[in-house]
Amino acid sequence: MKAILGTKIKMTQFFDEDGMVHPATIVLAGPCVVTQVKNQETDGYTAIQVGYGDQKESRKTKAELGHTKDLGSFANLSEFRIDDSASFNRGDKIEASIFEVGDNVAISGTSKGKGFQGVVKRHNFAGGRRSHGQKHSEREPGSIGATGAQRVFKGTKMGGRMGSDRITVKNLTVLAISPETNEILIKGAIPGRRGSVIEIRG
Repeated sequence: MKAILGTKIKMTQFFDEDGMVHPATIVLAGPCVVTQVKNQETDGYTAIQVGYGDQKESRKTKAELGHTKDLGSFANLSEFRIDDSASFNRGDKIEASIFEVGDNVAISGTSKGKGFQGVVKRHNFAGGRRSHGQKHSEREPGSIGATGAQRVFKGTKMGGRMGSDRITVKNLTVLAISPETNEILIKGAIPGRRGSVIEIRG
């Protein structure tokens, strides 16, 4: 399994050899440093922990600094469960070159926060009719059910906070790789705003 942390840069267009245009996202992937290798004997599962990005030491706790003292101070630490964790050693670097053009990857990130939104935007409700008899109810939710229970049932679709969720998009294709700049071009859109940290797994 291939895995790396990266930063979403921006979206662009990519023209392939046949002249077809594809929507694509530029991602600055790595370099990441392996900060811990977990195995079945000591931890009960196999995984690697990687650090990404620089952070001032004054902003880290003593426990975090002690954990990565000989490797640096990282802004982000993330863990990837992999079967062959024994093939990694603490201090190994993971760069964008581990991926190849044509690889299928899954990307996880935090979606854009949209604040408090109504049911039309949040749950795709149609709203009320735009005919006479309607005054100010074009975007209202309408009835929420019978009143016999005298309460609102859990899970009822209503207005509320929207966004800032962990989203995973699967089956995205790697269109191009630049090992010199550690940039990966991925087909399609990925979750998060520009500059947000994402996980790439192949």
